[in-house]
Amino acid sequence: MAHSKKTYRVLMSAGESSGDLHASAVIKQLKAQTPDGVSLEIAGIAGSMMQAAGCKPIHDMDELNVMGFGDVIKALPRIKAVQRDIAHFAETFKPDMVILTDFTSFHLGLGRTLKAQGLFVTHYIAPKLWAWGEKRISKLQKSQNRLACIFPFEQTWFTERGIKDAVYVGNPSAYACQGGWSKAELKQRLGLKESDQLLALLPGSRPSEIKQHVALLAEAYLRLKQNQPDLKSVATLAPSVKPEALKALTDVGVLLLERTEDNYALRADAAIAVSGTATLELALWDTPTVLVYKTSAFSWFIGQRLIQGRCVGLANILLLGDVPSSEGIVPELLQHDASIENITKEVLPLLQGDTQQQLQAFAELREMLGTDNPAEKLAALCWQEMLK
Repeated sequence: MAHSKKTYRVLMSAGESSGDLHASAVIKQLKAQTPDGVSLEIAGIAGSMMQAAGCKPIHDMDELNVMGFGDVIKALPRIKAVQRDIAHFAETFKPDMVILTDFTSFHLGLGRTLKAQGLFVTHYIAPKLWAWGEKRISKLQKSQNRLACIFPFEQTWFTERGIKDAVYVGNPSAYACQGGWSKAELKQRLGLKESDQLLALLPGSRPSEIKQHVALLAEAYLRLKQNQPDLKSVATLAPSVKPEALKALTDVGVLLLERTEDNYALRADAAIAVSGTATLELALWDTPTVLVYKTSAFSWFIGQRLIQGRCVGLANILLLGDVPSSEGIVPELLQHDASIENITKEVLPLLQGDTQQQLQAFAELREMLGTDNPAEKLAALCWQEMLK
């Protein structure tokens, strides 16, 4: 009589589009590395990419997708209900492995509950406690068994503070940003001449970020065109964003580029980007960048207390460590400083070729992060643990 296959179960969770992307890559690797004679079942809080990769959605990620402290407070009862429901689901699903991707505040609470159930919890994309929350180390200890870091220095930083199983698995952006379209290929794809100057505009992927920045970026582009009438511009349409959300940009002639293809690369002559992973990707693609960020007065007040005037851009943090935001290699225009005048003043020199300092720093950054596939490494560690 044929023996039935042993089934391994993995519970996964992500809370925003970047986490959905990274978690979906892990799902693909978990499947690719599934040993012969066993089967794999994956379920949890999933976005569209995780679902397409094979994660059964117990809750859709959109239920958690809020931004800004005010929005979070209003959504708290709903978020807590999802957390309780997933903990209850875990009791019957009995996962052999839990992988919580990014989305720190939610996953610290969920991880603590699941670890208390006796489950093995992996946090993928270590929370940036080195930037804003060293006091939360004890919470992190209680909420995971393994911490998968995506910046090389984090492994030592967390280990020194009592997180025993911190491991650098590689950086998803450094892995994904190898290859892809050259600057000439990108322009050709957009129907532009190679001699056309191209400005990339990245207004963020969360609804509240787009709302804050889309009109600002449209106006900045118009102002820059006064200096350079032939300037062309492109904005990226993240999978979670509807084209209507970027109408203010398309209305002034900005081209839209959907981020769907594997060889996507945004190698433009310069970029204005909202703080986040996009600024790191642009650095890895050698696109000289100015970082902007605006939020509500309340969120800014809280945020200022956390960052204390330090750099917020990932490229700046990795290259320079703990320096004031005014000293970054990538200029950072935050809140009141994110004015049309300041943006124009910082972007124009980049368009005119004053890019050597940034490009030199970006080469250092690529060297530092390496080119390992973090999803492949993490999946291997998870299988190693499950098969013990």
